[in-house]
Amino acid sequence: MNLQVIDSSVAIKWYVPEPHDAEALGLRTGGVPLHCPDFLKIELAAILWKKIRRDGLPRSEADNILDDLVKIAVTWHPSDSLVPTAFDLADRTNRTVYDCLYLALAVQLDGVMITADEKLANALATTVWSRHVRKLQSIP
Repeated sequence: MNLQVIDSSVAIKWYVPEPHDAEALGLRTGGVPLHCPDFLKIELAAILWKKIRRDGLPRSEADNILDDLVKIAVTWHPSDSLVPTAFDLADRTNRTVYDCLYLALAVQLDGVMITADEKLANALATTVWSRHVRKLQSIP
């Protein structure tokens, strides 16, 4: 599986210093095709809003991040078509529909979802979808 689906826990590390941000940046520049549901834009905006409120991230920096996000080399996929599968995956895995949008895309494309969310990755590790999930922390 050469194709990678990036979730918001990885994408935020492209812009804000966090643990494993070097690994996240390596994905962005590593030459492997990156894919995301267009929902990532909404989820990243929500994360940035929280960082403005909680961590004092300047609004101008958040605006710049949102502007840059649409310019990066990522193939965007409409979330609408992923909702039925994401809903089914959420029901079957007891994970959120939001998280399962990324998994649904990885399954649809026969790729792997990269996440920094250890709780999510661990929860999916014992499922039939485990081959479609990889922790960012495990990427060299």
